[in-house]
Amino acid sequence: MRIIIAPAKKMITDTDSFAVDSLPQFLEQTEQLKVTLQGMSPKDLQALWKCNDAIASLNIERLRRMDLRRNLTPAVMAYEGIQYCYMAPGVMETSHLDYLREHLRILSGFYGLLRPFDGVTPYRLEMQARLSVDGCRDLYQFWGDRMTRQLASESDLVLNLASKEYSKAVEPHLPKSVRFITCTFGEWKNGKVIEKGTQCKMARGEIVRWLAERNITDVATVQAFDQLDYQFQPSLSTEDHKVFLKTAP
Repeated sequence: MRIIIAPAKKMITDTDSFAVDSLPQFLEQTEQLKVTLQGMSPKDLQALWKCNDAIASLNIERLRRMDLRRNLTPAVMAYEGIQYCYMAPGVMETSHLDYLREHLRILSGFYGLLRPFDGVTPYRLEMQARLSVDGCRDLYQFWGDRMTRQLASESDLVLNLASKEYSKAVEPHLPKSVRFITCTFGEWKNGKVIEKGTQCKMARGEIVRWLAERNITDVATVQAFDQLDYQFQPSLSTEDHKVFLKTAP
């Protein structure tokens, strides 16, 4: 089983707490993206990033000094969003981190497919960013089926905990031999399932931690997840779509 999650916009550098295992697998493509970004004006970069002046200034400076091979932070420790706070890899036991190494993969607009302890440097580039590079109209076309082919070579089961922005970079390219199972975390309101961004991120981080603590490798057991008041809803779920709700219908 491979678990896919999205990255976070906020990143840190920590070269001391945990060692890097390896460099990202698609570093050649990341170098292309880096060169393209470095050739853009500050105004165009800020428009691409859709951010305020302070965040643009920070990331322009990061881009200017960017080294993809030195002073790196393990990917799972570098992201600081809500999902990663609830996953809390920094306080996991060694066996749980080993589970992440084996099963967790992070989808990135800049790096492609990341293993948890691949070394990364802070960047800003969302998958849906309208960046034309190497004759491609956007990052979905640029990455093509690279990430999917790598995932398919590792496992025939993908547990999707990523947002739609990122999962759609993988799902359309999957061969029929790979089972793709999406988890939804929501609430039942007015006769339908409602997803809330912050709550979804919390649940996605929490379930990754829960899976790691129990060394879970089969989909049937995933349905037992009951943290943060969520309960699996068999009546709303299908074979490839597992629905967890805080309030049952």
